[in-house]
Amino acid sequence: MATLTLKNIPDDLYEQLKIAAKLHHRSINSEVIYCVERVIDPHRLSVDQHLAQARQLREKTAHYLLTDQDIDQAKSAGRP
Repeated sequence: MATLTLKNIPDDLYEQLKIAAKLHHRSINSEVIYCVERVIDPHRLSVDQHLAQARQLREKTAHYLLTDQDIDQAKSAGRP
């Protein structure tokens, strides 16, 4: 993979990147890559593609059954 160095990033833009990275649970590097990918190669999914992805996710997570009681117990245990 290639390495890219960015210079002279305005302070306010860097702060915005830091905030976005934290919100998305990514490193600043990963956030920059994500932003560049969205601009260079914006892929739009069709409705059918969205539905197919949702179905795949449901199949993968079908064995994870959470009840209201499970969620309440997790909250009571002090989990965020």
